[in-house]
Amino acid sequence: MVRGFFYALTSMAAELNEKAKILDQTGIQRAVTRIAHEIAERNNGTEGLVLIGLRSRGVDLARRIAKELKLIAGADIPVGTLDVTLYRDDLDKVGPQPVVRTTEIPFSINEKRVVLVDDVLYTGRTIRAAMDSLIDLGRPRLIQLAVLIDRGHRELPIRADYVGKNVPTSRQEQIQVLLTEEDGEDSVVIVKG
Repeated sequence: MVRGFFYALTSMAAELNEKAKILDQTGIQRAVTRIAHEIAERNNGTEGLVLIGLRSRGVDLARRIAKELKLIAGADIPVGTLDVTLYRDDLDKVGPQPVVRTTEIPFSINEKRVVLVDDVLYTGRTIRAAMDSLIDLGRPRLIQLAVLIDRGHRELPIRADYVGKNVPTSRQEQIQVLLTEEDGEDSVVIVKG
C-alpha cells in the first residue's frame, strides 16, 4: 500500500513538470511558411521590407522567414539582429551583470517596413524595448511584429501582426522554443509547474 502511494506521488510530480510538445519540426516549418506568405501579401510584395530578429531565436526565425520570402517573391530580404538588453525595464531582475550582445543592422531602417521577429510573445515588454531600440537607430516607415508563439498575458497594448500559433497558457507555464541553429532540434514545448 505504501509502495502504491509512493508511486502515485512520483507520477503526479512527473506530470507537473511534463513537457507537452506544441509544434514539431514540420509544424514550425509550416508556421514560418505561412508567416512569410502573410508578410508578402500584407505588404504587397517585399520592396522596402527588412526583417530584424530579436536575440537569439528571433534571429534564426527571421533568417528562415527571409528564405521563404525569397522563394515567394524572388528577392533577398535584409535581415538584422537586435539585442534589447539595455532597453529592458527589468534589468534589475535580470542579474547584476546582464549579458549584452551585439546589435547588427548593416542597413538603414529609415523609411523601411520593418518586421520585428521573435519566438514568443508574452507580456509585450521585450517588444516595447525592441521598438525603443529601433527608434534610436532610425525612423522606420512602419513596424510590424511576427512571432512563432503568442501565449497571451499581455501587460502592454502590443499585438503581433503575424502569429505562427496561439497557445493559451497559465502564468505558471513556460514555452520553450528549440531551434536547430541554437539547440540542435526544432520543437516548441510547454513546461508545466
